[in-house]
Amino acid sequence: MTDPFFSSDTVRSAAPLKYVQTARVGAMDLELGGRLDEVTVAYETYGRLNDDRSNAVLICHALSGDSHVARHDEADDAGWWEIAIGPGKPIDTDKYFVICPNILGGCRGTTGPNSINPATGRRYGADFPNLTTRDVVETQRRLVDYLGIECLLGVIGGSMGGHQVLLWATVYPQRIRGAIPVATSARLSSQGLAFDVVARNAILRDPNFCNGEYYDSGNLPRVGLAIARMIGHITYLSREAMREKFDANRTSPRDVPILFEKKFSVGTYLGYQGAKFVERFDANSYMVLTTMIDLFDMGPTLEDLIKAFAPATCRWLFISFTSDWLFSPEESQEMVHALILADKPVSYCNVTSGCGHDAFLLEDDVDRYGELIRGFLASLTGQGEPEESLPDDDAGYSPTSMFSPVRRHRLDYDRLAELIPPDASVLDLGCGGGELLARLKQRGLGRAMGVELLEQAIVTSVRRGLDVVHADLNRGLGSFADGQFDWVVLSRTLQAIVDVELVINDIVRVGRRGLVSFPNFGYRRLRRMLAEQGRAPESDQLHYKWYNTPNIRVITIADFEQFCHEKGITIHRRIALDTEAQREVHEDPNLNADLALFVISR
Repeated sequence: MTDPFFSSDTVRSAAPLKYVQTARVGAMDLELGGRLDEVTVAYETYGRLNDDRSNAVLICHALSGDSHVARHDEADDAGWWEIAIGPGKPIDTDKYFVICPNILGGCRGTTGPNSINPATGRRYGADFPNLTTRDVVETQRRLVDYLGIECLLGVIGGSMGGHQVLLWATVYPQRIRGAIPVATSARLSSQGLAFDVVARNAILRDPNFCNGEYYDSGNLPRVGLAIARMIGHITYLSREAMREKFDANRTSPRDVPILFEKKFSVGTYLGYQGAKFVERFDANSYMVLTTMIDLFDMGPTLEDLIKAFAPATCRWLFISFTSDWLFSPEESQEMVHALILADKPVSYCNVTSGCGHDAFLLEDDVDRYGELIRGFLASLTGQGEPEESLPDDDAGYSPTSMFSPVRRHRLDYDRLAELIPPDASVLDLGCGGGELLARLKQRGLGRAMGVELLEQAIVTSVRRGLDVVHADLNRGLGSFADGQFDWVVLSRTLQAIVDVELVINDIVRVGRRGLVSFPNFGYRRLRRMLAEQGRAPESDQLHYKWYNTPNIRVITIADFEQFCHEKGITIHRRIALDTEAQREVHEDPNLNADLALFVISR
């Protein structure tokens, strides 16, 4: 962020929308009892709808967005999600037909408080009825019908747009194949609601608001709306983003032509953002839409969410950001938890970011969240990336031997595949880039899912068309039910686990069978390194030096067998491998095998 005044609003303006189209979608009876006798939807489209109309992607905007999501040509103004949409970008308009409608209740062409009420011939103003997110999604559904599209490939939206995605998937489940809610929640937190209440009061107490009847007065409630936007911008930024923007010049503010306090740099930033916002947004729309956000509620409990998500038939990709405190990662994780328990196909990544809630609109982290979206959309088409273009789980080092620098056949994956029946359901813990799950799926697996901690590995798994959730195994598998999978696999990860008992107990709880593999530190060559050379054992299979390794356990085959005996865990089968020689070991495996596989259960 080289320019401290740069924000997600920087590219937006009040300039006329050159490529906007409109559709009349009929009268609407609203969920809370009101009625609109005539509804117009303003929208923009990008790319070309293919012959079978199967490549349409709907974009649902956040509070201050509109239909202009990206530029249409070099002469056009930039759109609010320019970094994500366009030729060759994550939402690739060379591949997809992208539709972005302005929201019902908005102020950029779709019917809203500043539209003409056909019953009176004057602007709706305070007469505009209360809306719900379901009303918004209904107008979007009508637009999709108007465009002749039966089923959307994907629906994508962040923040308030994420609420719309959630309802598309649950209210019109047969109309979408993939849902991508970004930085959103099943209901606004009480803290977030409190900020909205204060913002609306700033507008209400502006003497020019006149209870919403200000259009003909010549005096707009600019101050109240600007303060509301200033409050909003505080919630969009993280503590880290605030520090980066303002700490170095805290008491040296930029001289900008605003009517608000200019003693501190953060004050001039907020004042500038508020003043710019007033140029393009309507105070009545702000009141209507923030109230709609505050009313959105899919349920306060896990049980409520499981019930709410029950109708969904699409695949899901949830994205959150670590520094977002307005729509926190925990809120996305709760929805992912509900979908897992409801046996829905879901992926999730909590992207590391210092940008706060605005992260999904900024380019700082688009290399991860953008590539997640790209890979997910490609997988929905059935034309994901070819396997040879994807990295192996062990890219950069030998995947088969503890010592050989030569890449060899994955003997351990062969054995794992032989042990797991073709139609079984599998949960792969520490799944990496999903290479094992991809192999198993080729054989006709039942449900397949992965758990992974590394963001880039999650991106690769999603590009493979797999369902993978971002989680730390050391916190256990609380999101999964007893006996939910036929097999739970922990492949070459045990040595990095902090709470071994917790993880092993969860493996045999969630899976009817557990399959655990790990490098055997009792292997003769590792023993010699320590005994004869006086050096900490190292190997290509372990990947790290003694001083930077995450491998905190020195496990032998004998150790694991003793552990299972003490904890009442049944060992159904043990397979010991010499991956250098590409063979199974039967004689003294604790000495002669470098890798071991165990099939276990309680």
